Amino acid sequence: MNSSLKSTSSLFLEKLTSMKTAQQIYNSRLKRRKIFEGIVFSLFRCAVAITAMGLFIILYFIVANGWQAITLNFLTEAPRNAMTEGGILPCIVGTVSLALGAMAFAFPVGIASAIYLCEYARPGKMLRLIRIGINNLAGVPSVVFGLFGLAFFVIYFKFGVSILSGALTLGVMSLPVIIGTTEEALKGVPNTYREASLGLGATKWQTIYRVVLPAALPGILTGGILGIGRAAGETAPIMFTAAVFFTPSLPSSVFDKVMALPYHIYVLATAGTEIEATRPLQYGTALVLITLVLGLNLAAILYRSRLRKKER
Repeated sequence: MNSSLKSTSSLFLEKLTSMKTAQQIYNSRLKRRKIFEGIVFSLFRCAVAITAMGLFIILYFIVANGWQAITLNFLTEAPRNAMTEGGILPCIVGTVSLALGAMAFAFPVGIASAIYLCEYARPGKMLRLIRIGINNLAGVPSVVFGLFGLAFFVIYFKFGVSILSGALTLGVMSLPVIIGTTEEALKGVPNTYREASLGLGATKWQTIYRVVLPAALPGILTGGILGIGRAAGETAPIMFTAAVFFTPSLPSSVFDKVMALPYHIYVLATAGTEIEATRPLQYGTALVLITLVLGLNLAAILYRSRLRKKER
């Protein structure tokens, strides 16, 4: 009797000891994981802080050097006296015209391409090749798009150096971003939406047009926001296709040459002998360009938020 009790108690002690050991091992591993997690999150926070600091430094530098140039005359007059005086109204109008023209071309073409690739195209080698081509196109330098626009739109189609040539070139450059974000937005729509619509007797196009696209529209607008930002801030493509050194008049048709904010900054910073005298104008123009791009992006973001609220 005593021996059986002793064996039972020894087994209980062994189990208790093993449980304590297992608990200690678990606590030790949990502690190490928490330490590792804390280190990783600290690195993430540092990365975000560095990015935000860099953005703040750039904005502060531009605002500090350019705010004195921002006046009513600066925003409403044309440049004069070898562009050392006057304003940048033709540049603002030219930049807005090019950005909106680029989106008017790229947005429908990009959405239509993404719908075909996501909803209609059959999986296979050809589809993979098309996607690889789109991804590679997104990494092509902007100056290459400028040379393409010069050869294709300016010379071959004989549009000349004009808003139309520049807008089409910027639109082609923005296509990979719009196609990629639109595809991701369409893939994010649950398949149950499509199945329910088809089950009610709708055709595939009716399902896409009335069910899938409205649900994916907030995500599609993300591509438009990125496209507008890139189109408005590019210099190399419009140097060959749309922008000119100086033209005081505002454009009256899509075949007119224009001044543009990015190219105007480049001209003020590199051309002539009055570079130091025009430095406030350079930073003032850069400040206006940043404000314009942020304004266009903010308008698109607010519209996207409004659509998301309607969905809820």
